[in-house]
Formats: sequence, C-alpha cells, structure tokens
Amino acid sequence: MQNGKKRCGKRQAAYNRALHVLARMRRTGSSFTVAAREEHIDPRTVRRYLSTELREHGRATKGDRRKRDMLVPTPLGNAPITVRGSKQASELGKYMAAVGRYLRTGDVEALARFQGKSIGEYVLITDPDLLSSLAQAGALTLDEIYALPEASS
Repeated sequence: MQNGKKRCGKRQAAYNRALHVLARMRRTGSSFTVAAREEHIDPRTVRRYLSTELREHGRATKGDRRKRDMLVPTPLGNAPITVRGSKQASELGKYMAAVGRYLRTGDVEALARFQGKSIGEYVLITDPDLLSSLAQAGALTLDEIYALPEASS
C-alpha cells in the first residue's frame, strides 16, 4: 500500500513539473525543450502528461482546463484546492504575488485588485492585518503554490 502511495506521489510531482513547463512556455515564450530543461524534467514525461496542450513544433496552447492542486490562503492558513484551468491558476498565482509584495514592502495597492474575488469556495484575503498575522504565525507559504502530494510515512 505504501509503495502505491509513493508511486502516486511521484506521478503527482511529475505532473506538477509538467504544468510548470507549460506555464513557463506561456509566460516567457521559451521553447518546449528549453522550458523542460529549466524545470528539470524529461520532455517525454511532459508529452506523456500534457500532449493535448502541446501543438506541433513544441508550441503551447494559449490555455487549458486541466485540474491543478494548489494552495490558497484562508484565515486558518493555506488550504489545498483543486483549480480547474490555466486562467484560474494564473489568477491565483497573481494573487499570491500580490500577497508576497505586500508582505515584503507594505504596498497594499496590489491587493486592491482582488477585493471581493474568490477562487473555488475561498474568498481571497485582502485584509492587510489578517495577512500580516498569518505571515507572522508562519501559516502562509508563498514560495510554492502547488499543493504537494501527501507524504507517506
């Protein structure tokens, strides 16, 4: 049973890295092979998981509807959520960048764009005091927005 969990965790990690390749291609215009190399994943693995998002000559589609397990801040800390599609994943990434900017610089302007918005069932936190409290308590993880597969012991 544990080997099955480990194998599933490895697959999920490879899938997440493949999604990173796709995001890098869309964001920077990098070629498929360069993006795969920068994300430290074999291009064949990316093709195995994301063949429908890759066009001929190694170009990425503009968007997709794939599921991604990501982390969203809540009043109790980060919570895992399944996000559907690259547009919603990108929006969550921009929100997390705005939160990080606020925590580094105190600039609340970037948070204003997300006032009243939600992703899934979670309303995005834009209250500076709450975000500061969560950060001081160590309840926010900003460096990794993709949920990691559950660790098995």
